[in-house]
Amino acid sequence: MLSRTIARSAAFAGGRPFVGAAGRVAAAAPILSASAFRYVSVWAHVPQGPPDPILGVTEAFKADTNPKKMNLGVGAYRDDNNKPFVLQSVRAAEALIAKKSLDKEYLGITGLADYNKVAAELAYGEDSEALKSGRVATTQSLSGTGALRIGGEFLNRFYQGKGGKKIYLPTPSWGNHSNIFRDSKLEVGSYRYFKKETNGLDFEGLKEDLAKIPNESIVLLHACAHNPTGVDPTVAQWKEIGELIKSKKHLAFFDMAYQGFASGDPTQDAFAVRHFVATGHNILLAQSFAKNIGLYGERVGLFSIVVSDKEEAKRVDSQIKILVRPMYSNPPLSGPRIVKEILSDATLRAQWHTEVKLMADRIITMRAELRNHLEKTYGSKLNWSHITSQIGMFCYTGLTPEQVDRLKKEFSVYLTRDGRISIAGITSGNVKYLAEAIHEVTK
Repeated sequence: MLSRTIARSAAFAGGRPFVGAAGRVAAAAPILSASAFRYVSVWAHVPQGPPDPILGVTEAFKADTNPKKMNLGVGAYRDDNNKPFVLQSVRAAEALIAKKSLDKEYLGITGLADYNKVAAELAYGEDSEALKSGRVATTQSLSGTGALRIGGEFLNRFYQGKGGKKIYLPTPSWGNHSNIFRDSKLEVGSYRYFKKETNGLDFEGLKEDLAKIPNESIVLLHACAHNPTGVDPTVAQWKEIGELIKSKKHLAFFDMAYQGFASGDPTQDAFAVRHFVATGHNILLAQSFAKNIGLYGERVGLFSIVVSDKEEAKRVDSQIKILVRPMYSNPPLSGPRIVKEILSDATLRAQWHTEVKLMADRIITMRAELRNHLEKTYGSKLNWSHITSQIGMFCYTGLTPEQVDRLKKEFSVYLTRDGRISIAGITSGNVKYLAEAIHEVTK
């Protein structure tokens, strides 16, 4: 029927009548455009999704013509000239790899074995009993995001704790955590973490919430440099949290995206992870080498699970392979080779230690200068001590959404409306301008 209609419409081109084979003249018909015959798209029902808040900040920043504009939304390190920073240890590792003329064959499902080994040792410690006894199952992942997703999928398939397939996140947490775990078919709950009144840790609220949720619940913990607040528990508080979680038989899932980048010392930043394992917790861990080695676009991470014994690790490993195989088959090769080269070569590792401390120290310095300008240069009467007590790339400033809007409109300073700023976007050349802008919108 459709083909006959199309033929007739072609015959009536220009509204002219068509004389049929029997000599009958058909009535003139209007021209029918090609669009009239298009099928309705099977995707017509797909709604427009909301824009990513971070990407929205970047797009607005790029469109701004103010020469003093600042982008404090993106979570990527910049040097004091506000330029991307490639570590010299990375360049040296790449040169060594190039000289070896290695092949480009597929990796196994769980990745580059030598990389998995040194990455796990960086997290758990080379002297870790769990590693030495073979009770840690590891798999290379697509950075920290991929590690979290593998963990979420594994929990959905196999976790049988009384708390059910529900993971509790700190409030607030990294914006992608909820998406990752919901897409892994886990229910997402929360526990108190940040206290607005002090711009610090709500330790009592945290303990109350973790104590009242069902026994054997899954709890996500930021190992160091909490994103987005920059607020970390003290060593004493971590010990207390560990005791509470053990008493409730909760399962701890650590996200460690900033080891070394927080304090400048990879060992110090791994305290919580190592303490939990040493005191009998069989944790899950997601690692990333985006920030601490600057391999953002290489997507290098590791997912690991501490289990009861070597035999159990083999069974868990077999199921991780079954999980990963239909997801992305096997991981990429270039980034893990770089990390393996750096962490297994004494000279390169020492160089990396120097460079990661340099990055951490620049962040710490910018925090101090921002607070100093607010309090001394501009005489702000507000309490800005949280700028220097928080740690890592991000600072939860305490700015209201309305104050953030003024920063953007009046000073071309761009950040997310929750008041989080990326300290990496501050330099010695713009820190005073930022302090002036913040002072103006908060006085």
